[in-house]
Amino acid sequence: MNEFYFIAIVVMIFVVIFQIAKASEYVSVLKGEEKSRKQNNKINGFLLITFLILGLLGAWYCNELYYGKTLFPQGSASVEGEKIDFMLYITIAVTGLVFVITQILLFWFAFKYQEQDGKKAYYFPHNTKLELLWTTVPAIFLTVLVVFGLKYWFKMTNDAPKDAVVVEITGHQFAWDMRYPGTDGKLGKKNYKLYNQPSGNTLAVDFEDPESWDDLHTTEMHLPVNRPVKLVINAMDVIHDVGLSHFRMKMDAVPGIPTTMWFTPQYTTEQMKKRTGNPNFVYEISCDQMCGKGHFSMRGVIVVESEEDYNKWLASQKPEYFTFFPDKDPSKKVLQVTDSASASKPMAQVMPNNP
Repeated sequence: MNEFYFIAIVVMIFVVIFQIAKASEYVSVLKGEEKSRKQNNKINGFLLITFLILGLLGAWYCNELYYGKTLFPQGSASVEGEKIDFMLYITIAVTGLVFVITQILLFWFAFKYQEQDGKKAYYFPHNTKLELLWTTVPAIFLTVLVVFGLKYWFKMTNDAPKDAVVVEITGHQFAWDMRYPGTDGKLGKKNYKLYNQPSGNTLAVDFEDPESWDDLHTTEMHLPVNRPVKLVINAMDVIHDVGLSHFRMKMDAVPGIPTTMWFTPQYTTEQMKKRTGNPNFVYEISCDQMCGKGHFSMRGVIVVESEEDYNKWLASQKPEYFTFFPDKDPSKKVLQVTDSASASKPMAQVMPNNP
């Protein structure tokens, strides 16, 4: 309701300004153009100061109203993301200070130096010192900010720590698929020509490569807390973008050009539920690149858990190789041998004793 009243007040202010402008036009006809121009200058000067005050108050009000709904109060869910937050705070502080100073000067000068009798505007076409000042100072500040950004960018895209968990994530219209290396710690090769060969091989994994035999294919990403995670990012059709807003990370997924980035989750999903006060909280993977009509629905889920729970989850997964080649599944062979042995025994040995 308060927002409705605020919008209504803003609309009324604009209506009043419009009516004042129309009235000034009629006055100009009655008084003459010169007097009307001077009067309009005074009105415009007053309106500019009013707009400055209302604008700054509006910016402050919006910050108070919506800051709590942003991701900043939650803090970064990754160690590396904290540095990115720090960089953003510096950028907002510098640009915000420049914005406030320049806007105040802009509107104040428009009010103070409006047309007045007996005053003549000072005109100068060129001033080398002034031009150097307003060119050099912003260039220095922007260079510093760019260096900060490049530093963090090179870190998150550089080689991951040796103990990092490797997860391959592949985007396609309009979902995400994950692949984990098995006990050998290596991902098997892929070949786009093998797409759906055998049928259902949507990641085009080359099952002739022995390193692919223990790889896991999932649609939900599980990560251990406080351990570096390296993402190997692919796309099957068009350009997508892996957006991890809670971790302050994002990276393009480009067909035919694998990209990588790494980060260290520092809060489990359960911990984030408490931090946010939201019992339904989940880490999300969004597509941050327009990729088609179903772009809005391209959402993935990340579960960050303890190392123990993560290992249990890994152990519960079945290698994709055995899905396509069930005759190679050693667990089924064991069952077959057990069944055969049971069938060769006398019935009295197989059936339990009656009470």
